[in-house]
Amino acid sequence: MFKLLTRRTLLGLGLAMGLAGQATAQTGEPIKIGFGMALTGGLASIGKAALLSMQIWAEDQNAKGGLLGRPVRLIFYDDQSSPSTVPGIYSKLIDVDKVDLVVSGYATNMIAPAMPIIIQKNKVFFALFGLAVNEKFNYPKYFSMLPMGPNPKVTFSDEFFKLAAGLNPKPMTVALVGADAEYPHVALEGARANAAKAGIKIVYDKTYPPATTDYSPIVRAIQATNPDVVFVASYPPDSVGMVRAAGEVGLKTRLFGGGMVGLQSTAIKTQLGPLLNGIVNYDFWLPIETMNFPGVHALLAKYQAKAASEGVDVLGYYLPPWAYANLQVVGQAVEGTKSLDHDKLAAYVAQATFKTIVGDVKYGKGGEWSEARVLLVQFKDIKAGDVEQFRGMATQSVLAPAQYKTGSVKEPYTDAKK
Repeated sequence: MFKLLTRRTLLGLGLAMGLAGQATAQTGEPIKIGFGMALTGGLASIGKAALLSMQIWAEDQNAKGGLLGRPVRLIFYDDQSSPSTVPGIYSKLIDVDKVDLVVSGYATNMIAPAMPIIIQKNKVFFALFGLAVNEKFNYPKYFSMLPMGPNPKVTFSDEFFKLAAGLNPKPMTVALVGADAEYPHVALEGARANAAKAGIKIVYDKTYPPATTDYSPIVRAIQATNPDVVFVASYPPDSVGMVRAAGEVGLKTRLFGGGMVGLQSTAIKTQLGPLLNGIVNYDFWLPIETMNFPGVHALLAKYQAKAASEGVDVLGYYLPPWAYANLQVVGQAVEGTKSLDHDKLAAYVAQATFKTIVGDVKYGKGGEWSEARVLLVQFKDIKAGDVEQFRGMATQSVLAPAQYKTGSVKEPYTDAKK
């Protein structure tokens, strides 16, 4: 039913199993870390980048002697960007492969369907970019690598709506739109709360089928309500579709964007080019001095040296640092407890502070970060066909939070996109 990516297959793809560089002092059976990952389908461009970063962590860890004096081995399956594959993958990892530890693949839509299996098996679960997944499970062994703080559902769009409310004159109306899937549902729920808090009236609030290919009718329907602000919660394929449709229709609004996954990807930035100009969207890490955390540039140097030959995002700013940091937490927890006992690991992770390449990580309520750190950025001055323009900060400004700010918003979107 599932295709295990063997070492031969991975070498064919240019994706090493994470066994290279093992220290000669390691003895015993490998410590096996299992997960599903989007290697095909709509999330694959981001999932493949995460996998390469995780393999670099395994190589780095093995070069240092592994964990508990044993080598580390990554065992993973392609979840095909499909939630329906996830429960079977985690059942196989735990029951057949007998992995020692489990981490999630990428994205809310892939993490939520794994939760019932994880809970049933009573395993610690280290999740990668899942928005408020644990809110409905309240599982004490869940820990989220996502800088959203204790109220992620609302925090995700908080800076977007704070920015909107601070414009002069203040926007009075907002359109909310997203796919009919787990992540957009959660993001839109938070956006409704933030719109109400900001005193901005919702004039459009709809979802579309995830398999939608023509977004022009959606944008025209939004435009018919004449909203001052448009907030979109979308995954990569529909983010691209919405941006293209906004350009084709000539969307007129003051702010456009908010929760569009995929616009952080170098390949998608290059594909869309100037169509991105003026869009205000979220991000989590960018190459600014205030985010030069110890080790992050060393990881990116290793990643970028391999990226082109592996066919993944050539810069790796979006998910790779976080995927690496997630495994740093795993490794530090194992070494801190000197154990693979899941009860001991969960107790340790809940109270410890972890030193990672994305900064200090401390968990709070529900296994979420104790403090939030969501960036709000605006695209600007993007030209067609130039990858290198995205290496620095020439094509985007950080608008918030204040400690990371590099520029001020240009609005309305109708003018800023020119």
